[in-house]
Order: sequence, then structure tokens, then C-alpha cells
Amino acid sequence: MLTLADLGVLRDVRTEDGIVVVEITPTYTGCPAMGVMRADLLRALHAAGYADVDVRTVLSPPWSTDWISDDGRRKLAQAGIAPPGPVPARAAGPVPLRLGPAVRDVPCPLCGSPDTEELSAFGATACKDLRRCRRCREPFEHVKEI
Repeated sequence: MLTLADLGVLRDVRTEDGIVVVEITPTYTGCPAMGVMRADLLRALHAAGYADVDVRTVLSPPWSTDWISDDGRRKLAQAGIAPPGPVPARAAGPVPLRLGPAVRDVPCPLCGSPDTEELSAFGATACKDLRRCRRCREPFEHVKEI
């Protein structure tokens, strides 16, 4: 559905002394998809005729949902997954602790209604939550803002 570039995980592709170097960043620490992404990159580059490939994991700066491309956001919505909104700006210094449920306006990717509710803080993966539209009553996943 999405390419690694759409998702903003693909950081760099270059050659160093005849070796194709690919840098990727996980969407969150411990992301179980990193092994699959690495294997897919190696398989695709070897199939394209590149014998020497080095896929590196880059952790700094950490990935942000702001890195998802506009095309990636469109593809998520077309697949029935609500794309993340912009990451709220943060001031320098300590992160304030906010108790209570997060209040987010997440429009339904199916009918567009802003009247949705969170069913679970976690969906199929830790980076998504499960929501339901109060208008069309359909459940959907939402990529959390990180």
C-alpha cells in the first residue's frame, strides 16, 4: 500500500566504494517490521542486480509521522486508515504531563465525518489506535501522531 519513501522510513540511498548503502529509520523503538523492511530491501536490490548492499538502521533523529508524504497520507486514507495529523509543536525543556484522555479530532477516512471515537489506544500495531465513526458506524485504524 505504501512505499518506504511514502512512510518516511527511507532516509538515504547512496553508493560507497561500490556498495549500495540504504538507511532506514524505525517508526518506533522495537518496531517488529524492521526485519521485514530490511529483507525486502535486500531482496529487491539483489534482484535489480546490486550484489553488495548494506541496509543500515538510523535512529537519530527519531522518525516522526510528519515524515509521511502527502501521497502516503492519501494512500492511507484510501485504504481506510486515518492518516496522522501534524505533530504538535513542543517547547524546549521538560515535556508537560497531561492526565486524562487525549482529545483528537480524527475524521473518518471512509465518510469524512469528524464525529469519531476511540475504541482502543492500540490497533493492529502499537503505532495505531482503533476508532469508530459515529455517523457511518464503521471501525477504522488511525496512525498515531509521533
